[in-house]
Amino acid sequence: MVLKLLDRLEEVLVAFFIGAATVIIFVAVVHRYLSGFEIPGLQDMLLDINLGWAQELCIIMFVWMAKFGAAYGVRTGIHVGVDVLINHLSDAVRQKFIIFGLLAGALFTGIIGTLGAHFVWENGMAYAVLSTLGADTGHFFEGPVTPDLEWPTWIVYSAIPLGSYLMCFRFLQVTASFWRTGELPHHDHGHVDGIDEEGHVPVDVNYFEMDDDLHPHDLKHKHPPYDSDDKRNGSHRNGGQGGKP
Repeated sequence: MVLKLLDRLEEVLVAFFIGAATVIIFVAVVHRYLSGFEIPGLQDMLLDINLGWAQELCIIMFVWMAKFGAAYGVRTGIHVGVDVLINHLSDAVRQKFIIFGLLAGALFTGIIGTLGAHFVWENGMAYAVLSTLGADTGHFFEGPVTPDLEWPTWIVYSAIPLGSYLMCFRFLQVTASFWRTGELPHHDHGHVDGIDEEGHVPVDVNYFEMDDDLHPHDLKHKHPPYDSDDKRNGSHRNGGQGGKP
């Protein structure tokens, strides 16, 4: 139950950040474009609207999207990996190398998360927490703010420890699953959610394709069978019309 909620939260955050950033960028570009037209009333109204913060906010949102999206990629297996050598090893050796790689990823992201958490704590989070609780802030300082939005930078930089720790957890999760089942998460790049697979393979109807086995073909398509005579007179391309257009 907890893992399902975490999975859903991860997906919602990634979708929200990239969707909201896209909308904000679109609105800011349209606003900047229309502000250049000397239209009475409209130009003054647009110039009174301040969207100077849009670029900074979109950069922040894309950073958060990238960090949580990286963790999502580990869980679903969409990260690019070079496994030519690994796949030629025996099953026992291949399993050891895969586990080593996954644990190395967990170690790396765990270190990044720890260093990031220390940086965020020293960069203003400690001051904010201690001052909120009414405790002595000691040597901790308030920390800088962003130029346009004037948000505390420690909130922005929190994406580093949060995203890295989540990615570390995903590496450990995939490692445990691979240890039990021997399978890694796999993402089918040709599958589109919401489209039912009827099981049939479409026929290639590209009449300008060269059937000489020297040019790449789409592996998702199969050519209708024909013999050498058909290939010479072109009947397989013209419905048996003897090569006539």
